Amino acid sequence: MNAIISASELATELAGANPPVLLDVRWQLSTSRAAGEPPFDGRAAYLAGHLPGAVFVDLDEELASAPGTRGRHPLPDLAVFGAAMRRAGVSAATPVVVYDGGMGWGAARAWWLLRWTGHPDVRVLDGGLPSWEGPLETAVPRPEAGDFVPTAGEAGLLDADGAAALARAGVLLDARAGERYRGEVEPIDPVGGHIPGAVSAPTTENVGPDGRFLPAGELSARFKGLGVSERAPVGVYCGSGVSGAHEVLALAVAGIPAALYVGSWSEWSSDPERPVAVGPHPQ
Repeated sequence: MNAIISASELATELAGANPPVLLDVRWQLSTSRAAGEPPFDGRAAYLAGHLPGAVFVDLDEELASAPGTRGRHPLPDLAVFGAAMRRAGVSAATPVVVYDGGMGWGAARAWWLLRWTGHPDVRVLDGGLPSWEGPLETAVPRPEAGDFVPTAGEAGLLDADGAAALARAGVLLDARAGERYRGEVEPIDPVGGHIPGAVSAPTTENVGPDGRFLPAGELSARFKGLGVSERAPVGVYCGSGVSGAHEVLALAVAGIPAALYVGSWSEWSSDPERPVAVGPHPQ
């Protein structure tokens, strides 16, 4: 199953016999509780206009736990996550389409969590809300409660030790901006730089100017150029496990399975005993 869906395909499915549940996960980095950043109100944006029938999901409150030593967006309590999904009408046998304001990061976080916890049919609207040419609504729907019960996956998740090991034995991609990887700037976390052995692979380079993903063949070529192959496992991290989920999604579009280090740099850099590499090279 494709991990993304176009706006035209979504319009067709919404008019069909088994329309997908729609989740609106509008989020920006300013919602990450970083000191000094003005808050972005995703719920207000949702109330101003959303896809018909879509339910708002709060990334900070429902797709993550409180920030701490495990990172700025650690895994949510599965009971909290499950309750949020059922409130939104998500059932195990019903397809789900997730979208955000266009960057794709918030939607990808929801996509990854649903897939990792066992939902078999979830896709991201390619290009997000800006790609939608149909009507919007301001009414808040009250869908019938769903039955989805999330279960922690047995694969696809890395912790700090696993990320370090994968950087040595496979390919660990750093989805952040290049200047953060190199340690030239670090606006949020305690220290700049990257996990030793990780390869710089900004997830912003996986999309075109319109926010839609590059074709699968181009994505595959890009990742191959970064050292990804069928012979070694692939992992991804970012600042706090959000933009990294977007890179995992790009890899899925290219047909490449990858694990996500959810704690990411915000967890790694919180421990002064963990090594830090700086500069343009992995080591």
